[in-house]
Amino acid sequence: MNSFIKLLVQDASRSAVFYETLGFERVSVEPPFIHLRWADAIDVYLVTPPPGLTLEGQRGLGTLLGFRTPAPTGVDDVLLRAQSLGAHVDGPSVQPWHTREVIVTDPDGYRLNFIEPA
Repeated sequence: MNSFIKLLVQDASRSAVFYETLGFERVSVEPPFIHLRWADAIDVYLVTPPPGLTLEGQRGLGTLLGFRTPAPTGVDDVLLRAQSLGAHVDGPSVQPWHTREVIVTDPDGYRLNFIEPA
């Protein structure tokens, strides 16, 4: 993989269940990392902060983490999975740049932008 994202999370096990329910695949666990993969395209590492580090404030403020959804499941599948988790969801919406998108907020406040062609 050429691209990856590291996310500092309060509870890595809780976050892993959340991401796996959305459709991410667990690759490995080597504390402090849980390594996940989206659609064989991008790696996500859920990282437990070192002892003594306190995470304050909203995570990823002003940032959307973008993931292209694979056919045929697409945005609708992610939407249903996110709703089953009780996650905050924005969309789906069709954008002027010819994509259909849904934004899901994870348990730590990171905003995940799932995208398909419109």
